[in-house]
Parts: sequence; C-alpha cells; structure tokens
Amino acid sequence: MFDYKFIDGDATLHLELNNLTDQPLKGIEVLTVFLKDDDSEGARPSSARIRFERIELIKPHEKAIVRHRTWGGGKPFAAEEDQLNRLVLVQGKSKPYVLDISWQDAQGKTRFQRIPVGH
Repeated sequence: MFDYKFIDGDATLHLELNNLTDQPLKGIEVLTVFLKDDDSEGARPSSARIRFERIELIKPHEKAIVRHRTWGGGKPFAAEEDQLNRLVLVQGKSKPYVLDISWQDAQGKTRFQRIPVGH
C-alpha cells in the first residue's frame, strides 16, 4: 500500500509515493489521468492528460518521486504548462480524479490501489 503527497520541485510539482509495507514493491505504475476541460464543467474529458513513468522498485518504508509529463493534442506540454497541480486536494472541493496504482508484491502477485485526488 502507498501513501502519497505532492511536493514542490525545482520548477514544478512532483508526486511522491511512500511504500507503507514491510516488503519491496516492484513494477509500480500510476495510470494516466485524463483531465476534464475547465470550461465544460466536467461534462467531457479534456485533450490534456498526465502520464507517469513506471518505477521499477520501492524498498520497504522508502519514498520515490514519480516522474510525469502533461500531454495534450498528441504533444508534451512545456514545463510551465504542467497540470499536476490539478490533482492536489483542495479543502471543501470534490475529488474528480483518482490515482490508479498497480504493483507487484514480493510474491509476484499484482495489487491495485485507488486514491481519490484533485479539485
């Protein structure tokens, strides 16, 4: 199981995952998050999405930064147009997105976790 937080990086925000288990977790993947258009009030998906890189291993009780990139129209956005901040929780706002995470445990069994996020 994972805990997460968003941390300020050099010029952008980063997703940090924390392995809360006593075993190493392998092949960690966060599924692509498809963002909703701001002007459509969530009625239709946006062409923008956030893609995350796979992490090969997180040792027990260790943390890892998950690299990501915002894409739209088939092209990566410039760093200053990054959209990860839309996944940060805002008190009193709904959570329209989820982080769907999959990984393999020490026995090689695939596990899943779903974390509601966003605003």
